Amino acid sequence: MKPAKPLIYLRRKIDDELVRWKAREDRLPLILKGARQVGKTECVRHFAAATYASLIEINFVERPDFKEIVRDGFSVESVVRNMSMTDPTLRFVPGRTLIFFDEIQEFPEIATSLKFFAQDGRYDVIASGSLLGVHFKRIKSYSVGYQESIRMRSLDFEEFLWACGYREDQIADLLEPIFSRRPFSMATKAAMDRRFLDYCVLGGMPDVLETYFVKGTFERVPFTQGRILEDYREDVRKYAEGLDPVRIQSVFDSIPRQLAKDNHKFQWAAIRRGAGAKDYWGCVEWLEDAGVVEKSKALDFPELPMGAHLQADAFRLYMGDSGLLLSMLEEPVQEDVRVRRNLGTWKGALFENIVGEALAKAGATLGYYRKENSTLEIDFLLRAKDGLVPVEVKGENKRAQSLRTLIKGESYRDISWGIKLVNGNVGFEDNVLTLPQWCAFLLPKVVDEFCRD
Repeated sequence: MKPAKPLIYLRRKIDDELVRWKAREDRLPLILKGARQVGKTECVRHFAAATYASLIEINFVERPDFKEIVRDGFSVESVVRNMSMTDPTLRFVPGRTLIFFDEIQEFPEIATSLKFFAQDGRYDVIASGSLLGVHFKRIKSYSVGYQESIRMRSLDFEEFLWACGYREDQIADLLEPIFSRRPFSMATKAAMDRRFLDYCVLGGMPDVLETYFVKGTFERVPFTQGRILEDYREDVRKYAEGLDPVRIQSVFDSIPRQLAKDNHKFQWAAIRRGAGAKDYWGCVEWLEDAGVVEKSKALDFPELPMGAHLQADAFRLYMGDSGLLLSMLEEPVQEDVRVRRNLGTWKGALFENIVGEALAKAGATLGYYRKENSTLEIDFLLRAKDGLVPVEVKGENKRAQSLRTLIKGESYRDISWGIKLVNGNVGFEDNVLTLPQWCAFLLPKVVDEFCRD
């Protein structure tokens, strides 16, 4: 059965990564990781249509009979011969064919063939599927040294702006007021505020956004988001090998409650009274490997090197897509955001998730700091060229006392300035850079280039 085309194709950053991969003479078979329905399959199809004479797509969920293609071994000759025997319409054009093994979580053994395709060199290979992070160690062991990987997430805010018609140079121009420390124009801020609030409601899942951009309405958004969440739960039930799927689902379903607490640190007792880490061993890691959640680890002290201070047993969990998080909340909260556009609702935790998601999609390591027996708390810390930059998330433009304490404190030698994200405009005072909430996706570039003096 021929796969249904998407309503529209949404340009993705991974499009350029795939082009760069194809341009390298030493390219290896590529494993594309990511949560279910973030757009992996459509990106590969789009890339192949523009780049190759022939795309051979093998979906091991839709066509389990293709698992027989390795019955005679994993050499390229035997695999290709058995593929053509299973489907004689397939076209193998040496040097101009992409073989796309999709849904390989159903048949991870196919990864053994990647070594032989890498050595042979006649055909390019991409392997993808849901929950590859869960199976990645096993898949990697089948093809050690003969594959590379990329993780894909749902659309970030910049990709959303592309879909809205914004050009790259227009988005790059948003940095100029920040670096010059002057407010955005009222027109720019109003436009970005509106787009950002739409993105917060929709999230970045392609199935949700395709309908939105085709119809121009929020029709069926909650329904589609709910269906994706149920697919995630079904994946837990189907693929939680060696773990209790009920416990994984309990961890997953507890994320909104965890974030609603004043202290967002993940607490096992919030799932079940008296529970501890040993009761849910492996559950958080499973969700993390599946690409469904993002983990932010606590720092025992905010100084360099950042990695040396990250604690394994103290962390916060964020949903990998804030639109899906919103759909998990109580209906009054959803209405407060969707209808009244109140992003500061729900104790500001929704926006904190949005910032964590934006930073993870930009490639930042997530970490936070909360000083014991103190009110000092910083939502995120980012690595800069010359130190650490604390980021505080505010629903409104309120005073950021924790930021000022870190900046002025003699004990925090690696911190000299910070960022406050608010429902407001650009400002700079006492080495605190204030930015609108929607600037979260720009923070890595700001941290690299902003001059505080």
